[in-house]
Amino acid sequence: MTSHKEVFFCNVSTIECMAFEMKDVSGARLRRGGTPLAHTYSIVAFDPKTRDIGVGVQSHWFNVGAIVPWGKAGVGVVATQSFVNPSFGPLGLEMMKKMSPKEVVDRLIAADKGRNLRQLAVLDSKGRAAAYTGRSCIPAAGHLVGKTYSVQANMMLNDSVWPEISKAFVKTKGPLAERMVAALEAGEKAGGDIRGRQSAAILVVRGESTGNPWEDRLVDLRVDDSPEPLVELKRLLKVHRAYEHMNNGDLALETGDAELALRHYSSAEKLFPDNIEMRFWHAAALTNNGRFKEALPLFGKVFSEDDNWREFVVRIAPLGLLRVNDKQLKRILRM
Repeated sequence: MTSHKEVFFCNVSTIECMAFEMKDVSGARLRRGGTPLAHTYSIVAFDPKTRDIGVGVQSHWFNVGAIVPWGKAGVGVVATQSFVNPSFGPLGLEMMKKMSPKEVVDRLIAADKGRNLRQLAVLDSKGRAAAYTGRSCIPAAGHLVGKTYSVQANMMLNDSVWPEISKAFVKTKGPLAERMVAALEAGEKAGGDIRGRQSAAILVVRGESTGNPWEDRLVDLRVDDSPEPLVELKRLLKVHRAYEHMNNGDLALETGDAELALRHYSSAEKLFPDNIEMRFWHAAALTNNGRFKEALPLFGKVFSEDDNWREFVVRIAPLGLLRVNDKQLKRILRM
């Protein structure tokens, strides 16, 4: 290993070397265009059932989701915070392809002149985690590494925040994203950031890559500026789940499985009943499953809120996306 400016990692057996530039950002906010002080709390975690990996974060700083959380399917996730060294994100992910999380943390920190101000957590696709809290991080600051996760915090109101995040994650059941949000909520309840709150983010990727980036990023939500970022993040996660059903309904419709489409569209509407498009496709799915009379009131409610959907019916019927005869089409349009 050379100076903090450049670090070389070599695989002697294959005579391959990777060179990474390490920038000293200990000046952080003091320079124009410098790196933000993401004094914050976060969690990196692994779901043994699904093999998914994720990172969640909240901070009293604008747009924390753009700088703290990093992830790559089949590789791992990173949370870089406090006086942020943003290079820890991409470098950590690249290094995890050949090293354990502990090796990644040790090497990144050793190469960084601003190490005493950093806080870093790394978790790989096997669920192994490692973390570091610099001795000059603003208190209360610390981390806790569990079997399949790590929680870390700095500039907290008190030193119970990260233990409470850990406890909540362990006891909460359900999908990884929901468990991480519940853990962050526990951190906020325990006191959270001493300055308050402003932004939050959550990222979940597959532990095993499909090779298709659009399939590997499962959840990617950010709240950049809000008086209640976790409340908004939780709401967005529920909307996200509704649209998962919508997407699956679209796929079922594409393959001609009207019954499966109906199940997904109706599930989406239950999660997000105020969404007009979900009500429309629920009505369409009912129609396509021979439940025309049940669909009519739904069409009527949609049209009463936005008459453009009436024209939409006219456009999709000839494409077979709405299976109706001429008489039924006229009946729908009269609603």
